[in-house]
Amino acid sequence: MRGITYWLAEHPAIVGFRWSHAQSWGSTWSFLISSLALCVVAAAALHLALCVLLRHRRVPLGPVPALHSLVMALASGAIFLGTLLSALAEIRDSRWAWRGRSRNSPLQWLLCFPLGTRPSGRVFFWSYAFYLSRFLHLLRAFFAILRRAPNPLARVFSHCALVAMSFLWLEFSQSFQVPAILAATLAHAVVFGYRFWVGVGLPVAPSVPVVLGCQLALLCCNLVCHVGVLFFHFGKGGCNGIGAWVFNSVLNGALLWVFLVCYARKSDGRVVDRSGPSVSQDESKKER
Repeated sequence: MRGITYWLAEHPAIVGFRWSHAQSWGSTWSFLISSLALCVVAAAALHLALCVLLRHRRVPLGPVPALHSLVMALASGAIFLGTLLSALAEIRDSRWAWRGRSRNSPLQWLLCFPLGTRPSGRVFFWSYAFYLSRFLHLLRAFFAILRRAPNPLARVFSHCALVAMSFLWLEFSQSFQVPAILAATLAHAVVFGYRFWVGVGLPVAPSVPVVLGCQLALLCCNLVCHVGVLFFHFGKGGCNGIGAWVFNSVLNGALLWVFLVCYARKSDGRVVDRSGPSVSQDESKKER
């Protein structure tokens, strides 16, 4: 256990990490805007090309989605464990709750960074790792386009929004990011592990909505954390990066809307599929 703690929370590269435009890859605004614009253009071009050339046929991807799910599950699990151990180490080193030198508490620090917090140290190292993993997560949008999944452009928007949010967490040392990373990586580890399990053909219980359950749990957790940020910001003297948090909240609302729209359309499609045979049976009876 000590070895895991050292490599995930006490290594000099982790403890001495500092978000810098000169040293951290992908840390500039120009990189963020250009990479997201390139992603949107590439996704739109791919979607248009498939509509023209293949029409409604899907592109077989073979084991690629399953391998991607495995990599995402392992990466999410590592980031979750590293963030958890790093947060515990920061709380241990600060000892606010026991020394009484500050009115801050571990819970307040998790939801509300003190004003003037710089993006450096353990938790920001794992926040940077989470930011980089969002680019790997972007491949899911292209898989959806190749598979001819419904609402492909909405999926591209949601993935790009996640990249932008994780960038803002680092750029403005935004409060709330530690529980957000913990919740997101835990949910992603379960979801992508489940998708890998299904992708390799292992048996699953069809009545258990694993993906939907994790998405709803993640949304509820984010909502509770947002309420906590508001409480500490207005009741405890302010939280760092509150402007970025407001923008983050707007993006979360947009993602929630996209999620509800996609789920509603998927549910309508299932209702149509189920009602189709019954209608045909009634018509066949009338013809007889």
